[in-house]
Amino acid sequence: MKEIMAIIRMHNINDTAHALSEAGFSSMTGRKVFGRGKKNLNFELLEKVIDDGIEAPPRTLESISESQRLFAKRIMSLVVKDEDVDAVVNIIVEHNQTGNMGDGKIFVLPVAEVIRVRTGEIGDSAI
Repeated sequence: MKEIMAIIRMHNINDTAHALSEAGFSSMTGRKVFGRGKKNLNFELLEKVIDDGIEAPPRTLESISESQRLFAKRIMSLVVKDEDVDAVVNIIVEHNQTGNMGDGKIFVLPVAEVIRVRTGEIGDSAI
């Protein structure tokens, strides 16, 4: 069994959840989170703008402030059988990939055990 955690854009959550459900993967958990990727702040440019009074285009100043802030995202998490990992990952990619920064990340983690509280089922049958 594997847990698939996908960090995606806020506006894609419903479309992604619907596509997963249509493919038979309706059990999932979603949370609103804030974060950012690996886009780094250009400290040299910031110093020149502040210290030297250099005129910077508005878009440059906007990118400086954007690189410091956290963006609203969604994390969806599902536990699936090992043989279903590729199908789930492909659906998530298909419904979230734009080719732009911020499309998201998918993490696939091992799950040692699953136990359904209501029935006591263990393993794949508890998914």
